[in-house]
Amino acid sequence: MVPPPATASALAPLSPSLTWSPADPAGSLRALVSAVGDLPLPGAGCTLARWRVLAEVAALDVAAIKLYEGHTDAVAILAELDPQGRIDRMARAQVQGVPIWAVWAAQPPDARVDGVARAEGIALTGRKAWCSGAAWVTHALVTYFNEAGEAALAAVCLQAPGTRVTDEGWHAVGMAGTGSVDVCFDATPAWPVGAPGAYVSRPGFWHGGAGIAACWYGAALPLARTLAAAQARRAEPHAQAHLGRTDVTLHQTAGLLRTAARTIDADRGADAQALALRVRAAAEATALTVLDAAGKALGPAPFCRDAALARRYADLPVFLRQSHAERDLAQLGQGVARLTSAEQAWQL
Repeated sequence: MVPPPATASALAPLSPSLTWSPADPAGSLRALVSAVGDLPLPGAGCTLARWRVLAEVAALDVAAIKLYEGHTDAVAILAELDPQGRIDRMARAQVQGVPIWAVWAAQPPDARVDGVARAEGIALTGRKAWCSGAAWVTHALVTYFNEAGEAALAAVCLQAPGTRVTDEGWHAVGMAGTGSVDVCFDATPAWPVGAPGAYVSRPGFWHGGAGIAACWYGAALPLARTLAAAQARRAEPHAQAHLGRTDVTLHQTAGLLRTAARTIDADRGADAQALALRVRAAAEATALTVLDAAGKALGPAPFCRDAALARRYADLPVFLRQSHAERDLAQLGQGVARLTSAEQAWQL
């Protein structure tokens, strides 16, 4: 399961011929996973290379990165919690080719999955909300509650008996291409992954959270590039000012992402919560700034005449709500307040 070692230079940019078809998300996702392959694991020395690929896929299509990042996150989780690769081998035995994974960890109060231990694994029962790619992936890592009421993680095949993919739970225009519907389980056989609580207590939980910031950053790049190209063709002072603030915010967040990647690689087992919250807040702010700047500078025409750009304007604000906004900032502030060296950390 663990991808082979890689260096930043070993990961070539995505092929220009690689595309994403909103009309065929299942085929596009399989092609993307096949073309890009497994990424370096977070903290294994090439975290920045991993994030560069995520940013490139996000620039390709926002729905694409939501689905592809879920697959890569599942691979990283299994490498951390199932290092012997037992679950990967079982999943590969159930499909032709490579399993396509998702991670479904949302636990809203109106959708709950419970698990009961069985002789060979567990049986899942309940409703899981916001299951991105449910109709197209082959397997998913699903959070559930065990018989002791503890939060735990399980791997499930979407073809397993008792699994029902609904068409319910998603009404937004933005990110409609992710197929994020509710999935119901009825005594569905599954395999436990790690110990109860291991999903959130492992170091990689925050590594994955920081990687989402790279996705948000990459998703904003086509808007910035469109703005820059428009000003190269015909300069306008106010639009140039919007391009200037776009340039500043992109450079700020890119610098934070590079620093965060180096920090994670320097100590894979260190607590990366504050780092992840900081870079996520910066990337969210950058994406919102670019959305605002491009909208004001370009006017309505590109969003009415360019289908891909219009879809990105609908998708990206919804994707950014994967952030917890002020709650994340408050959590970051609590952590900073406990640090005796916070003031020193802010020095140039």
